[in-house]
Amino acid sequence: MALNNSNVLLPCTFTTCIGFQDLVFTWYFNSTELIYHGKIKNKASEPTVIQHNPRVEFVGSTTKKDNNISIVLNNVEFSDAGKYTCHVKNPKEKNAQHNATIFLTVVHKMVKTDNTVTLIIVGVVGGLIGLLILFMLIKRVVLFIIKKTQDGKKECLVSSSGNDNTENGLAGSKAEQKAPPKA
Repeated sequence: MALNNSNVLLPCTFTTCIGFQDLVFTWYFNSTELIYHGKIKNKASEPTVIQHNPRVEFVGSTTKKDNNISIVLNNVEFSDAGKYTCHVKNPKEKNAQHNATIFLTVVHKMVKTDNTVTLIIVGVVGGLIGLLILFMLIKRVVLFIIKKTQDGKKECLVSSSGNDNTENGLAGSKAEQKAPPKA
């Protein structure tokens, strides 16, 4: 996004695995209008301009590490809004070609957006989600405690004294057992 009558940077960098020699780069507006055409002999040399729009200024550098072929569009107008394409062709890489595209919007004035309502909504929703998670965690702990308490009571009801009642003649002793039927 750019403000009308301002200067805007259109960034473009490229990488190469085997270096470059006689690299050609172009900038197009809306895929058809050539606004900058340059050539770079090798890594040690700066680009030479072949053709350019008078409002376009080359600001990149290829003698540094990042291989920057960025341009600045001066005195942006509403008619400058559109698609800008950076196109690179490297003969050393069997004429491999690479493109990068930037969409530019030109506005009359920058409008500061008030995000207060959005922040309040996000805060409330986040708080509700946090409370829901806390409630579910408390419920889980309470159910676990109730289950453990009930398991403890079951053990008391089911447990035996561990005494052997076989000699006392009490219910469940061996004395009460019926003899197996004879065949």
